[in-house]
Amino acid sequence: MDPAPFHAALADGPPGGFARWLRAADGPRLRVAVWPAGSRGTVLLFPGRTEYAEKYGRAAGDLAARGYATIAVDWRGQGLSDRPLADRNVGHVARFGDFQRDVAAVLDAVRALALPEPFYLISHSMGGAIALRALSEGLPVRAAVFSAPMWGLMLKPATRVLAGVVTVLARGLGLAGRYAPSTGPVTYVASAPFADNVLTTDSGMWDYMKAQILGEPDLALGGPSLNWLHEAMAECRALAALPSPAVPVVTYLGTNERVVDPAPVIARMARWPGGRLEMVPGAEHEVMMETAAIRARFFDGAAALFEAQR
Repeated sequence: MDPAPFHAALADGPPGGFARWLRAADGPRLRVAVWPAGSRGTVLLFPGRTEYAEKYGRAAGDLAARGYATIAVDWRGQGLSDRPLADRNVGHVARFGDFQRDVAAVLDAVRALALPEPFYLISHSMGGAIALRALSEGLPVRAAVFSAPMWGLMLKPATRVLAGVVTVLARGLGLAGRYAPSTGPVTYVASAPFADNVLTTDSGMWDYMKAQILGEPDLALGGPSLNWLHEAMAECRALAALPSPAVPVVTYLGTNERVVDPAPVIARMARWPGGRLEMVPGAEHEVMMETAAIRARFFDGAAALFEAQR
């Protein structure tokens, strides 16, 4: 694991953070960031689509204050990990199942770095879809916390049908790498105003995210490809058919969620044995990037769940 670029000032995480290059079994080079201080265990942090490790520097600080080390990954196709298309701004993946190879590489890195055990999991948005699949396949964590997991896409029924047809046609015509309709190369945080944004109600955290993208444009990612959309829709359908893993879980979902579909999240948590859904009044999509009070509620709840499983 060779040293990788790490933007510590933009991450604003706890002392001692560093980054390493990994290699997935099928070839792509991946980047992880590690904040190693913590005696109570290590949190595997699975980011969402468009995200990168530095975005979770402050989250790593919140976890370090509660006794936990953190490792965060740049999934293939985003952050500083390998991007497969000539237009590096397209959020693309060949198969959604490929992300499980990234999970395996992260787990190998956790062990090679001798990060403290036991292991726990926090995931956000697309990372929540990857996490549910990984848990179903036996990811060795004691407990998991989901933030607005992408177990369904926020699409109107007619749009969902149209998207299914368009993405299948695009794959057949060799256009799978094109941007999905209504998206483009500019990342959301760089172009949207703070007013009525769909991510956070906290202006300080909005400025934190925006400063990272403006400070290191290579971290940015634009809209998803048509193939990503096809694969994501298929994976959400497949996940809905899976039983809930026998892992203690708490899921946080803002009442003003406008990015992922809340209905599959509510339905899944209603049937997850021992699982609990925490609805967060007024919160947007990024619960870990919300107001100080909401962030404290999230990380206190995560630490309580983790401690109960030690």
